[in-house]
Amino acid sequence: MVIARAMALARRLGRPCAVLTFEPHPGDFFGRGAGIFRLTSRDAKAHRMAELGLDGMFVLTFDMALARLDAERFLRDVLIRRLGAGAVVVGYDFHFGAGRSGTPAFLREAAPKLGIQVEFVEKVSADEEGSLEAVSSTATREALERGDVRGAAALLGHAWSLTGKVIHGAKLGRQLGFPTANLAVEASCRLRHAIYAVEVNLDGRRLKGVASFGRRPTVDDGPPLLEIYLFDFTEDIYGRDIEVFFIDFLRPEKKFESLDALTAQIRADEAQARRILN
Repeated sequence: MVIARAMALARRLGRPCAVLTFEPHPGDFFGRGAGIFRLTSRDAKAHRMAELGLDGMFVLTFDMALARLDAERFLRDVLIRRLGAGAVVVGYDFHFGAGRSGTPAFLREAAPKLGIQVEFVEKVSADEEGSLEAVSSTATREALERGDVRGAAALLGHAWSLTGKVIHGAKLGRQLGFPTANLAVEASCRLRHAIYAVEVNLDGRRLKGVASFGRRPTVDDGPPLLEIYLFDFTEDIYGRDIEVFFIDFLRPEKKFESLDALTAQIRADEAQARRILN
């Protein structure tokens, strides 16, 4: 709703429309807990914004200098001088500036004096069917932690995805007859370790496959890795950027007694994923 309102306002003003975000996440910068489980990475967020028709996405480095800016200096130095903002659209409880000093009331009063038009999007407590979960990022994270990627997609309005660059692995999949494209995943990702039916965006092509996310207990029980076996695909894509969409949960990750048993299960996973994706 915030993005739709911003785009409508930009059209009325004859101005470009862009989203402002921060890297790293402020929660990660201040070291709160084990890290924020990001529902959307920076690159995936940029893809979504482009698909929605925005003109751009500003990514500001969140560091101590930015964290120490009070609310008025943030308005003057960041929004006006750096970004040239003529209007902003924010949520009803938006806070900014050092110590969250920039309250909605402050923004409503101070921004117009600096030549910035402000619109607030009111709280959305439920969807058209009365579901409170539909607007909850917490519910989405909990669904992903259970491996319920279908449920997460229903909450998000689209399939949840991970974006990254294909890296080299141990190449065991190739030896077993199932070569994989591997992605290193951020430690804060708490997606359930399991096998999933997936679709992959590669340079605009939508490919189908089966993915394993976990520690590979049959092989090495190493750090979490996302391994994707793409159906009917033989291209070398090392170093290429891909986006992996998680369509359905197939089974939990498990340890097999032998590589032969693992290979047999991978064949069964492939057959199940093909049925789901077709």
